[in-house]
Order: sequence, then structure tokens, then C-alpha cells
Amino acid sequence: MRKIAILTVICAAICACDKHDPILPGERSDIFASDSLKVLNTNVPNVSESAVQVDSECQYTQKNDNTIWDGDRKIFSGFATSNYVVGDKKPICNGNFVYAGLSTGELVKVNAKNRQIAWIADVFRPTNMMGGASVIDIIATPQIYKNYVYVGGLGNAFCKISDSTGNSAWCLDIGVEKNFIITDAAIYVLDTDNNLNAIRMRDGAIFWRTPVEKAHTPKYKDKVIKIGHEKIDAETGKILK
Repeated sequence: MRKIAILTVICAAICACDKHDPILPGERSDIFASDSLKVLNTNVPNVSESAVQVDSECQYTQKNDNTIWDGDRKIFSGFATSNYVVGDKKPICNGNFVYAGLSTGELVKVNAKNRQIAWIADVFRPTNMMGGASVIDIIATPQIYKNYVYVGGLGNAFCKISDSTGNSAWCLDIGVEKNFIITDAAIYVLDTDNNLNAIRMRDGAIFWRTPVEKAHTPKYKDKVIKIGHEKIDAETGKILK
């Protein structure tokens, strides 16, 4: 009985840590309203001619040890992890603020002038934290569009996050590695299972999803998405010849 009691306490502690003790401090709430994806299998209405342009003028740089730099001045230092994907991560800027996805599966918003953290948002499914070798890195560059930040990572989450509060409007259970496309009509996200998802902004419903042969960063032009040599109709999700 004593062994059972000890095991119960240990399991409870692990679960509590998983749910309530994020790697960086701060209040959190559950980010997934549902475990299932809502796929509508419908066309995207009012398809855009072009994608929203990503701000590429951000002066700050990001290192794999979860630090953000303004030249030789460090403005943020997160928790360094041994599990991350080596690559050229790029933070984004908006006014005095810089946003960066971390290898700890979190998106951080920092005031670059005074180095104060505005908020930290979890971008991973909590069960991903149970494995000691889990990789929940955020590699794809976050994007800001109409007062929300869109971000996805390897922790099986793609989220719409309020720029003012850091709270998630919705999150989808899909892993994201490649940069994604935002248009006025939909967000086009290639997931780690090689499905291209056309996502409705207001609620995260998926208009359509189409499997592709190989993972390449999606490109958008004239209502067509190009992934490697494949071309996909942005309205219908059909592969074009």
C-alpha cells in the first residue's frame, strides 16, 4: 500500500508540473479547446491574389540558446535546452516589441527598450512535456496580422494569440516546421505530416487539407501555393497539373 501511495503522489506531481509549471514563469491557461481538428472540406471564399507581406526589417537576432540580441546588447535570456533544431531563427518586431519562438515551446513578447517581458504564451500540447527527449522547438517565423500573432511549433500546436494579452484565441493540434502563409482569406500551413492546411482565421476551422509529396516552405502567388514542384489551388486545395 505504501508503494502505491508513493507512486500516486509521484504521478500527481508530474501531472501537476506538466499542467501548471511552464518552463518560464507566468500564468497559463489550457490552449486546446478540443482534441480534434474541424475540417470543413469546403472551398476558401474570396481567395486573395497575394499573401500578406512579412516584416523582414527586424533588427534583433536570436540564438539557439534562447537569447535575443540587439547588436551586442542582450535583451532577453530564456531557458537554454539541449533539445532544439539548429537553424537561423528570426524574431519579428512591432513597435518597441520583439517576439521570438523558443526551443521551450513558448512564444515571448519583450519590450526591447527596457527588456521587460510583456507576456509568454505556450505553443505546445502539454503531453509533449512528458517525454525527456521531446522537441517542442518553434522554428517557423511567427507573424502578426490584425492584432493577433500566429505561431506554430514542433510541440503539435499552431495558435492564434492576442497581441495585447498573450492569450490564445484558438490552437490546432498540428506540428509546424516550415514558415506559413497568411492571406486576407486564410492561413496556409504545411504541417509536419506533410498536409497543407487552409485555416479559417476566426475560429481555426480548416477549409481543406491536402497531402503533398515533400516538405518545402510554401510560396504564394496569384491564388496558387507552390510547395517544391507541386502547385495547389488556394481556393479548392486541388493539385494543379
